[in-house]
Amino acid sequence: MERSKESLRNPGPPAISLQQARALAKGCRRCPLWKVGTQTVFGEGAAGAAAMFVGEQPGDQEDLTGKPFVGPAGKVLDRALEEAGIARRETYVTNAVKHFKHVPRGKKRLHQKPDAGEIERCRWWLELELGFVQPRIVAALGASAARALFRRNVTIGRERGRWLPFQDGIAGFVTVHPSFILRQRDGASREREYQGLVRDLRLIAERIHGD
Repeated sequence: MERSKESLRNPGPPAISLQQARALAKGCRRCPLWKVGTQTVFGEGAAGAAAMFVGEQPGDQEDLTGKPFVGPAGKVLDRALEEAGIARRETYVTNAVKHFKHVPRGKKRLHQKPDAGEIERCRWWLELELGFVQPRIVAALGASAARALFRRNVTIGRERGRWLPFQDGIAGFVTVHPSFILRQRDGASREREYQGLVRDLRLIAERIHGD
C-alpha cells in the first residue's frame, strides 16, 4: 500500500527526546534509501553540545557500524578538531541524509551523492536534532549539508569561513567536508586543504570558547 503524503511528512509520533528520535529513525521509510543502506545512521553527541557538525551522508564504515564519522573522513575530522582546540565531546555530529547511498562495484560500494529530494525528505530528522541539541553553532561540511541546512544551493568556495545567519539565534558556518581532503591527488594538496579546514575550525573554536 502506498504511503500517504501526510505519513511521508510525519513518519510517526513526535519524539520527546533525542534518544527517542534516534529510536524512531531506525524505522525511517521517508525515501527509498532505506532499501540501499544497511541501517539508519543517526547523529551522535549530547543535547546541549556547543556546535553541531553536519556532513552529507554516512559512508561505508558508518553504514556498517551505525555511527557517524568513524571512517577515513571521520578520522580526518577528529584530527582537525583536536588541532583546532575543539573537543569532540563539545560537538554533535550528524549527516543531512541518514542512509548510505551507493552502488555496488565488485566487492566495493561506491558513494553516490544524494539528490535534492532525498536531502529534503531527511531534513525532518535534521530539524529534530537541531531542536533537541540546540547548538550555538551549526557547521555544514560540504555542499549537500549546506543545502540541507540553508535550503538553497551554496557555493563552498564563496561562503566558507564566514558566519551566516541561520535560525533561532544559531550561528551558521560552511566549510569543506573532510572527504574533500582525502580526494586530493597528492600529499601537498591534501596538507594544504587540511590546514584550510583547521583554520576554519579554529574560527568555530574561538566562538565556542569566547561566548
